[in-house]
Amino acid sequence: MILYHGSNVAIDVIDLSKSRPGKNFGKGFYLSADRQQAIEMAESKVAFLGGEPVVTEFEVNDNILTSSQLKVRTFESYTEEWAKFVYDNRENYSDTPIHDYDIIYGPIANDKVGAQIRNFKNGSIDLDELLRRIKYLKGITFQYYFGTEAAIQTLHKL
Repeated sequence: MILYHGSNVAIDVIDLSKSRPGKNFGKGFYLSADRQQAIEMAESKVAFLGGEPVVTEFEVNDNILTSSQLKVRTFESYTEEWAKFVYDNRENYSDTPIHDYDIIYGPIANDKVGAQIRNFKNGSIDLDELLRRIKYLKGITFQYYFGTEAAIQTLHKL
């Protein structure tokens, strides 16, 4: 399977220490099977951080999500469980993850998730409304999270 990472810099070596905490599935390396989605992410990074849009391609075994080699979590769709998981990870700004998954596959939250998490946290919306508001606006789009060195070792740059 080919996965894509969109950024404002080329990725020669994946360095998890450069990842930021407080992301959908936690501090880790994020990829997409959709090249266009990676291009849009790269363009978004450039708009905020400068540089040039770069999409780096990686290959990973097609069975990575179902093998017992690594601890994998899969969210098949937008659910309350997914929304709570994203909320908990978005609230964690430490380098210590709140879960022990190597790889997570699940839907992307939309770009306005931070504001909606604040609304949920202060009680102005409930979990059902949080779920409705953080669904990705372009339809269901999935992302891959690789959060441990063991997971990163399964990725091979093309």
